[in-house]
Amino acid sequence: MRFFNTSGPVVVADHYCIPPLERLDLAEVHRFIRDKRYFVLHAPRQTGKTSALLALRDLLNADGTYRCVYINVERGQTAREDVARAMRAILGELASRARLTLGDKFLTGIWSDILAEYGPDGALGEALTRWAEADPKPVVLLIDEIDALIGDSLLAVLRQLRGGYDLRPASFPQSVVLCGVRDVRRDYRIRSHAENAIIAGGSAFNIKARSLRLGDFSRSEVLALLGQHTAETGQAFTADAQETIWTQTQGQPWLVNALAYETCFDGEGAKDRHRPITAEAILDALEQLILRRETHLDQLVDKLQEDRVRRVVEPLLSGGDLRDFSARDLEYTRDLGLVAKADPLRIANPIYAEIVPRELTYATQVGLVENAAWYTTATGGLDVVALLTAFQTFFREHSEHWVERFQYKEAGPQLLLQAFLQRIVNSGGRIEREYGLGRRRTDLLIIWAQDEGIRKIVIECKLLRKTLEQTIAEGLEQTVEYMDRCDAEAGHLVIFDRREDRRWKDKIFRKRRASNSGVEIDIWGM
Repeated sequence: MRFFNTSGPVVVADHYCIPPLERLDLAEVHRFIRDKRYFVLHAPRQTGKTSALLALRDLLNADGTYRCVYINVERGQTAREDVARAMRAILGELASRARLTLGDKFLTGIWSDILAEYGPDGALGEALTRWAEADPKPVVLLIDEIDALIGDSLLAVLRQLRGGYDLRPASFPQSVVLCGVRDVRRDYRIRSHAENAIIAGGSAFNIKARSLRLGDFSRSEVLALLGQHTAETGQAFTADAQETIWTQTQGQPWLVNALAYETCFDGEGAKDRHRPITAEAILDALEQLILRRETHLDQLVDKLQEDRVRRVVEPLLSGGDLRDFSARDLEYTRDLGLVAKADPLRIANPIYAEIVPRELTYATQVGLVENAAWYTTATGGLDVVALLTAFQTFFREHSEHWVERFQYKEAGPQLLLQAFLQRIVNSGGRIEREYGLGRRRTDLLIIWAQDEGIRKIVIECKLLRKTLEQTIAEGLEQTVEYMDRCDAEAGHLVIFDRREDRRWKDKIFRKRRASNSGVEIDIWGM
């Protein structure tokens, strides 16, 4: 039985998959190779880059026009900037892959002698020249994980590829594809210890014709992937489940496969193939993935500690208009897959949008002593008024200390509230979040299960930027609009006043106001 793949390249015989070559503009790739061009393929981690490269290699070799070899240079990462060690690892990988893929042992017998004679700054170029001259079929070289190399090791590879460019195809590879998370020419700023300088990637590899980006799955591809499981097992995904997977992942390949695997092979769906996969099962699987801190998600949140990521993500979390990030900061977060490629500027998908504030507040949640039982009613309901009253007291007494602990201080009040709520809501519900640059608010939706059914409560967070009355008036309408969209039964507007010259007794209040449409909203001053 095939299954949903969450680790390593796709194997069609083992995995449900979208054919890797269908995800490339194959006509363009063929044109680049035919025209002897060098180019870049980049995309966020675990989106199918390696699968696409391996499929391209097999296609080209089956055609018989080229000799195509795929290599992964990640093993050179441990060498750091020891160029000799890195080059030894890369040449060994190249010789091994040529032997395994093509049955070609030419490099196996000569690469170590070439390294000894030409040194690490010339050995790769010379090895590629001799290999190209050894057979009339042109060489196509696919180099994966190029961004695993750093500093002088990366420069040595790029400059040797550039150095032999004019010799192609008779004495150098006809085409080279560099593959990684980032665009090696546009984004790289390589610190060369040997030259004691920052080298722009473009100047080290200015022979690149184009950068291609492997995108996420489309909606139709997500449905096709799920449909493969149904076709092979008879187990269906309900329409709501399909919509939930698409909405939550926005087609990010690892997330799609992980949610589907969790529900179909680890969850209740694995025990009974006659049981359809429901939206509730998908949401339960999502929570499990987050709580387990799966490697894909853990690698992503680790990037939140970088200043260039913080400069982009922080104003998204606070809903502010701050734009002190650079174009390079923005491109970096987009290449990571953390921020959506297209405008408006936003986190790439709801799962990442959920993980970011959870991760940033994880230590805070652990440090809170709040107990969910203090805020639940006899029928299992959530007493949101009691919860926000307690938070109001907590915020007054501890906010200065707790907000200072956040790396993302501009979004500190919103993050502190989310940590407080998450600590309580984890026991019987979930929180959905909406935020983004320039929204001037953060929307929280608490979904809580109790004896009488599912309750939905909106909590709207705003920073006081205008007068209090203007902020309340604006916030009331925003809260009601969000309530209507979510079909929520109650709404609360939380206003954070961060002015240092204001006393707490003037900041702390609770009011109840009606919106223009007559909907009653509780307003909390902090």
